[in-house]
Amino acid sequence: MTQIDPTTMWIVIIGLAIGSFALRFVFIGFVGDRAMPPWLLRHLRYTAVAIIPALIAPLVVWPTATEGQPDMPRMAAAAVALSVGVLTKNVIAAILTGAATLYGLLYLLA
Repeated sequence: MTQIDPTTMWIVIIGLAIGSFALRFVFIGFVGDRAMPPWLLRHLRYTAVAIIPALIAPLVVWPTATEGQPDMPRMAAAAVALSVGVLTKNVIAAILTGAATLYGLLYLLA
Protein backbone atom coordinates (compact mmCIF):
# COMPACT_ATOMS: atom_id res chain seq x y z
CA MET A 1 0.00 0.00 0.00
CA THR A 2 1.38 3.41 -0.90
CA GLN A 3 1.49 6.41 1.39
CA ILE A 4 -0.74 9.35 0.57
CA ASP A 5 1.02 12.58 -0.27
CA PRO A 6 1.01 14.87 2.81
CA THR A 7 -0.11 17.86 0.75
CA THR A 8 -3.09 15.94 -0.62
CA MET A 9 -3.96 14.70 2.85
CA TRP A 10 -3.98 18.22 4.30
CA ILE A 11 -6.03 19.55 1.39
CA VAL A 12 -8.63 16.84 2.03
CA ILE A 13 -8.65 17.50 5.80
CA ILE A 14 -9.03 21.26 5.33
CA GLY A 15 -11.71 20.75 2.68
CA LEU A 16 -13.70 18.44 4.95
CA ALA A 17 -13.35 20.88 7.85
CA ILE A 18 -14.64 23.77 5.73
CA GLY A 19 -17.53 21.65 4.43
CA SER A 20 -18.46 20.50 7.94
CA PHE A 21 -18.35 24.07 9.24
CA ALA A 22 -20.44 25.31 6.32
CA LEU A 23 -23.14 22.69 6.90
CA ARG A 24 -23.41 23.62 10.56
CA PHE A 25 -23.28 27.35 9.89
CA VAL A 26 -26.23 27.16 7.51
CA PHE A 27 -28.48 25.98 10.32
CA ILE A 28 -26.94 27.89 13.22
CA GLY A 29 -25.89 31.13 11.53
CA PHE A 30 -28.54 31.67 8.87
CA VAL A 31 -31.58 29.91 10.33
CA GLY A 32 -30.78 30.05 14.05
CA ASP A 33 -32.83 33.15 14.83
CA ARG A 34 -35.93 32.16 12.80
CA ALA A 35 -38.52 29.44 13.11
CA MET A 36 -38.01 26.61 10.65
CA PRO A 37 -40.85 25.63 8.35
CA PRO A 38 -42.99 22.70 9.53
CA TRP A 39 -42.05 20.50 6.54
CA LEU A 40 -38.34 20.82 7.40
CA LEU A 41 -38.92 20.05 11.08
CA ARG A 42 -40.92 16.96 10.06
CA HIS A 43 -37.99 15.70 7.97
CA LEU A 44 -35.38 16.53 10.62
CA ARG A 45 -37.27 14.33 13.10
CA TYR A 46 -36.13 11.25 11.18
CA THR A 47 -32.43 12.15 11.17
CA ALA A 48 -31.63 10.51 14.50
CA VAL A 49 -33.62 7.41 13.56
CA ALA A 50 -31.57 7.01 10.37
CA ILE A 51 -28.14 7.40 11.97
CA ILE A 52 -27.94 4.11 13.91
CA PRO A 53 -29.03 1.87 11.00
CA ALA A 54 -26.64 3.73 8.69
CA LEU A 55 -23.76 3.00 11.07
CA ILE A 56 -24.75 -0.60 11.83
CA ALA A 57 -25.82 -1.94 8.40
CA PRO A 58 -22.31 -2.10 6.87
CA LEU A 59 -21.01 -3.87 9.97
CA VAL A 60 -23.73 -6.51 9.64
CA VAL A 61 -23.67 -7.04 5.88
CA TRP A 62 -19.90 -6.70 5.27
CA PRO A 63 -18.21 -7.33 8.63
CA THR A 64 -14.47 -6.77 8.65
CA ALA A 65 -14.09 -9.46 11.32
CA THR A 66 -15.02 -12.08 8.71
CA GLU A 67 -13.26 -10.36 5.80
CA GLY A 68 -16.53 -9.10 4.34
CA GLN A 69 -18.41 -12.41 4.45
CA PRO A 70 -21.83 -12.26 6.16
CA ASP A 71 -22.17 -14.67 9.06
CA MET A 72 -24.97 -16.06 11.18
CA PRO A 73 -24.19 -14.40 14.57
CA ARG A 74 -24.26 -10.88 13.11
CA MET A 75 -27.39 -11.46 11.05
CA ALA A 76 -29.16 -13.03 14.04
CA ALA A 77 -28.09 -10.17 16.33
CA ALA A 78 -29.39 -7.62 13.83
CA ALA A 79 -32.72 -9.48 13.54
CA VAL A 80 -33.09 -9.71 17.33
CA ALA A 81 -32.21 -6.03 17.80
CA LEU A 82 -34.66 -5.00 15.08
CA SER A 83 -37.42 -7.16 16.54
CA VAL A 84 -36.90 -5.88 20.07
CA GLY A 85 -36.73 -2.30 18.83
CA VAL A 86 -39.97 -2.60 16.87
CA LEU A 87 -41.82 -4.41 19.66
CA THR A 88 -40.65 -2.34 22.63
CA LYS A 89 -39.87 1.00 20.94
CA ASN A 90 -36.84 1.13 23.26
CA VAL A 91 -33.46 1.83 21.65
CA ILE A 92 -31.41 0.81 24.70
CA ALA A 93 -33.22 -2.54 24.97
CA ALA A 94 -32.65 -3.17 21.25
CA ILE A 95 -28.93 -2.39 21.50
CA LEU A 96 -28.43 -4.52 24.61
CA THR A 97 -30.33 -7.54 23.29
CA GLY A 98 -28.53 -7.30 19.95
CA ALA A 99 -25.15 -7.13 21.68
CA ALA A 100 -26.04 -10.04 23.98
CA THR A 101 -27.17 -12.10 21.00
CA LEU A 102 -24.03 -11.32 19.03
CA TYR A 103 -21.61 -12.14 21.83
CA GLY A 104 -23.62 -15.17 22.93
CA LEU A 105 -23.67 -16.66 19.43
CA LEU A 106 -20.01 -15.84 18.84
CA TYR A 107 -19.18 -17.66 22.09
CA LEU A 108 -21.39 -20.66 21.30
CA LEU A 109 -20.33 -21.03 17.66
CA ALA A 110 -16.60 -20.42 18.18
